[in-house]
Amino acid sequence: MQIVRVFSGDDGESHFEDVSPEELQTIVGRLGEGDIEFNERQAPSFSDYHTAPRRQYVLHLLGTAEYETADGTKRQLYPGDVLVAEDLNGHGHIARGLGDGQRFILAIPLAEA
Repeated sequence: MQIVRVFSGDDGESHFEDVSPEELQTIVGRLGEGDIEFNERQAPSFSDYHTAPRRQYVLHLLGTAEYETADGTKRQLYPGDVLVAEDLNGHGHIARGLGDGQRFILAIPLAEA
């Protein structure tokens, strides 16, 4: 299982960092307000640079996603992997659905740290 955080740096760009399972336990305890969203997306797909719509963690249930930051760093996430999305301002990141078929994700809102 991969746990990856994408966050806004002081340079206005999004960056990745790995998160440990112990750190994720703390993160998921910060449940925020708003709906838990179950999303279906068709692959292949492409979403150009954008910031996270809210502070949230995204559990990948089916399909492969690839995220990219402005420096060209890419991370592929598979079923069971988690993306902690906290790049709420700045340039943002690219998201791609890889392969063919459906992708399912569950997005859970997070409160401020």
